[in-house]
Amino acid sequence: MHYTILMNFEKFCSQILESSPDIRFATVYDEWGVRLAGGIRDGVQNLLSAHAEKELVSLSVMDWKARKEMSKWLGKTIYTLGEYEKVKRFSFYLGEDNLLLVSAEKNADTNQVVEQVIKLYYQNLK
Repeated sequence: MHYTILMNFEKFCSQILESSPDIRFATVYDEWGVRLAGGIRDGVQNLLSAHAEKELVSLSVMDWKARKEMSKWLGKTIYTLGEYEKVKRFSFYLGEDNLLLVSAEKNADTNQVVEQVIKLYYQNLK
């Protein structure tokens, strides 16, 4: 089943950033890795160069596409988490067409971030 999500992604990303000072970045991309909305929190230094960020997004999109294939057996992926020495990076799968990347401070409560993003997602669906 293929469906498109009708949502104001800019508002959604802003709400995610407003939900916790620990969230550094919230951006929605399409299936080609094109940024649709969002960005980094004002006053937060990006840890990646523009090139490294583009590469990370490309890898995230490839991972997302691979997980879509696995959903035949395992069910749809809700989110994935990469925990690094400096940050936590979440990927949320928004239907078939969009990917939300969120990064948070290392000390952020993982469950709280996930619950808040999912709650805001359902509140913003039209």
